[in-house]
Amino acid sequence: MLEVIGAKVVQGVGNTGRFGRFSWQTFLAGWLSLVRPRAWPLIWVQMNIIGVKSVPVVMLTGAFVGATLAIQAYDQLALMGLEERMGQLVGLSVVKELGPVLTAVMLAGRVGGALTAELGTMNVTEQIDAVRSMGTNPIRYLVAPRVMACLLLTPLLIIYADLLGIFGGYAVSVWMKGVNAGAYWSFTAAAVELWDVGLGIVKGFFFGVAIAVISCYKGFHCREGAEGVGQACTEAFVASFISILALNLALAMIGKAVYATFWPLQGLL
Repeated sequence: MLEVIGAKVVQGVGNTGRFGRFSWQTFLAGWLSLVRPRAWPLIWVQMNIIGVKSVPVVMLTGAFVGATLAIQAYDQLALMGLEERMGQLVGLSVVKELGPVLTAVMLAGRVGGALTAELGTMNVTEQIDAVRSMGTNPIRYLVAPRVMACLLLTPLLIIYADLLGIFGGYAVSVWMKGVNAGAYWSFTAAAVELWDVGLGIVKGFFFGVAIAVISCYKGFHCREGAEGVGQACTEAFVASFISILALNLALAMIGKAVYATFWPLQGLL
């Protein structure tokens, strides 16, 4: 029993070390790719694959989240005569938590799975070794463009999902439930502050990096065969999902503390 536990601990420490080294090499290669114009075409290609092709999924996610939230909350607010404050509830819920988290989860499923499968297949078919044999750093050539594309585009997709979520809540509140349109937008504008939008953008940077690095790492170190690639995709999504939740909790606590420090009266509200 002790031998099994010890082997698991040693394996866990080794995996953590390999992931840390992989992340550090990716970080260095990523920033170098931003200052090297010849690496920009690789980033542009990944931005199209990761960002542009994710727009329909993010659009539907944001719209349905806002609409569902409005449907669920309307009756409770109407009982208290506060249905005109629907914009406040939908705006804050979507911008602060639901928009960033659900957008990141959708990207972890769509983008993260694709990155893991692509790099995992390249690993199994020894294409990564071929890149390395030609004197090219595979992390700089294969991983860094994908990570930088996720880093740059995840915040933009979160903003897009926030807008669609607010419009989804508007469609249900105004068109279906008869809430005054002016009141909806006025309470939304009064409730959603620039700080809330900025915090969601900051979350997007962390979420994008976590999804890309974890997915690429799993693809680089997957076992041989189709089963190994499939297992790596599953592990990448689970690890990305857990990291999104953990990062969201940590950033929410840090953001709350910072806000309460600089604006103590508002931080108590």
